Amino acid sequence: MIPVILSGGCGSRLWPLSRRQFPKQFLALTGEHTLFQQTLERLAFAGMQAPVVVCNKDHRFIVREQLDLLKLATQAILLEPFGRNTAPAVAIAAMLLVNEGRDELLLVLPSDHVLEDQAAFRRALAQASSAAENGEMVLFGVPASRPETGYGYIRGEPDQGLPEGVSRVAQFVEKPDAQRARAFVESGDYFWNSGMFLFRASRFLDELKQHDADIYDTCLLALERSQHNGDLIEIDESAFACCPENSIDYAVMEKTARACVVPLSAGWSDVGCWSSIWDVHEKDAAGNVTKGDVVLQDSHNCLVHGNGKLVSLIGLENVVVVETKDAIMIAHKDRAQEVKQLVDTLKAQGRSETENHCQVYRPWGFYDSVDMGGRFQVKHITVKPGAQLSLQMHHHRAEHWIVVSGTAQVTCDDKVFLLTENQSTYIPIGSVHRLTNPGKIPLVLIEVQTGSYLGEDDITRLDDVYGRSEAHTDQPGIPSAR
Repeated sequence: MIPVILSGGCGSRLWPLSRRQFPKQFLALTGEHTLFQQTLERLAFAGMQAPVVVCNKDHRFIVREQLDLLKLATQAILLEPFGRNTAPAVAIAAMLLVNEGRDELLLVLPSDHVLEDQAAFRRALAQASSAAENGEMVLFGVPASRPETGYGYIRGEPDQGLPEGVSRVAQFVEKPDAQRARAFVESGDYFWNSGMFLFRASRFLDELKQHDADIYDTCLLALERSQHNGDLIEIDESAFACCPENSIDYAVMEKTARACVVPLSAGWSDVGCWSSIWDVHEKDAAGNVTKGDVVLQDSHNCLVHGNGKLVSLIGLENVVVVETKDAIMIAHKDRAQEVKQLVDTLKAQGRSETENHCQVYRPWGFYDSVDMGGRFQVKHITVKPGAQLSLQMHHHRAEHWIVVSGTAQVTCDDKVFLLTENQSTYIPIGSVHRLTNPGKIPLVLIEVQTGSYLGEDDITRLDDVYGRSEAHTDQPGIPSAR
């Protein structure tokens, strides 16, 4: 059994904590480790093979770092140039393995779900395996316990040809209204669609070729044209752009005669919105969940997530308050699903707060945007020991670097020199420059940018040890990716 971990989502319903460049699966929302890391640990504990990870190419350094922190390897990391939903993602993973002469069972898992009962998860896997070994397409269904309108539903029916406890899928229902959801729960015949699947690689590809040949053909071409670099496989952008966008459910599961459902009662949650975060956390005597510097007075059933500032509530019930360095979001808990629409509105307005946090992670470390004005920007930069930024130049801005701690090796045109604590240097407009940390402790410095334009697209990379594009362009106004 090979896990295929899908890590391409952006988690917009958990804004402002989840951003496009650092989405929810890479955040520690429910424990010490991130949701992505919890998924990896769950599979390693179950004794499975190393996974295939599918993620956006912009997240490859985050994926690699979080794997390395757990000292875990992968079979491959598939880098999507952009999302095309789950059917193409799994198709390319299955094609990759079949091309290598392998045809194991594929356990398809989102990277951002919570499963509290690992023993129950393994029992469900055992049931599902016996069905998948016989050519069935297994979907894990969570018994519907409340009228949740944010989930898809599945109705199963008995089938004597299936192993004990496994049902044939009789109906798929996409996110019903509250009245239908209540009726589904009261009937006891419906499951929530967990988005987790188990099937043999060749079976999935055969079904996909039959029911959605366009996805099959374009994924085959995209994989053939992909670039391989060790376990990193960069999916060809031009071919993948032609691929229809569709989910496994719509492309295959709702059309095949082999779909079946295995009950999963393992404390599952997709932690898809802030009310779900409230659900999975321990509450105080008043039903509140808090994180950070929070003071509550006469408030009940609230979720408050602070990130540095003191957050205080008086006389409130059933509200969500999330504070970050650059945004505060306040919502009624019952309307937490609508955060996605808010994010869409912010995107339409061109707001950078949907893309990145003030603190932005890069393969060499991270930076924190401290202040910004019309012709200046101040950053707090931390470079990991032994790491270096790209050799680059800017056409519209100059930079001042002041070392706070550690040692900086600075390249500026034809000069290479060292700076230590309290020393500084100036990088003129148009100078070819690079920053390196040659030491064994983190390098911390303050950077002050000045100039007529400070946008992301004013950076030309001449050399980069992390393989990023030479002439990097992105959305104007987003802090530099360096």
